[in-house]
Amino acid sequence: MAAFHRGLSSPGCLVPHRGGSPIRHIRHLLTRELALTLACSLILTRMDYCNSVLYVAPSSSIQILQRAQNNAARIVLQAPRCSHARPLLRDLHWLPIQHRIEYKVAVLTYKSRSSATAPTYLSRHIKARISERTLRSSTAPLLDRSAVSIPFTRTDFANRAFRCSAPIVWNSLPETIIRCDSLSRFKSKPFD
Repeated sequence: MAAFHRGLSSPGCLVPHRGGSPIRHIRHLLTRELALTLACSLILTRMDYCNSVLYVAPSSSIQILQRAQNNAARIVLQAPRCSHARPLLRDLHWLPIQHRIEYKVAVLTYKSRSSATAPTYLSRHIKARISERTLRSSTAPLLDRSAVSIPFTRTDFANRAFRCSAPIVWNSLPETIIRCDSLSRFKSKPFD
């Protein structure tokens, strides 16, 4: 898995963090829409593949992927290599890598909570929080993060597991996002 994402910074990748890329060389021949389609299909799909396991990965791993995404945005928008990437990502409606990872975990959590067709290997790891007292937050559909439902982990690698990351990401979302009644509405809410 790590080697797959590590390939994004290797010389044979489409968008290495140093040097040029094949898309950069033909970019002047493409329309913006075609360049965006190429970047999404060749680069972003590779970044999104299994990226939920990178939830609490070291920042050095995330920075490698972020540099590749920034370079892809510069290529699509034909921006100079030294230009700031955040406005370019916003213009393309791309979330930064860390937000993409949290978004993926949140979508998987929503699917496993609300869908009868959710995989049982995911839905069995999350439990709704049941409040013993009457609090303002007791009406919110939060997930249980207690020591009973989530085992103690000694390593950061173990904290990447869905049973540990799902409650953290889900409980950090605003209540307007948590209470969405359909997956399409849930996906359309802003995650910035």
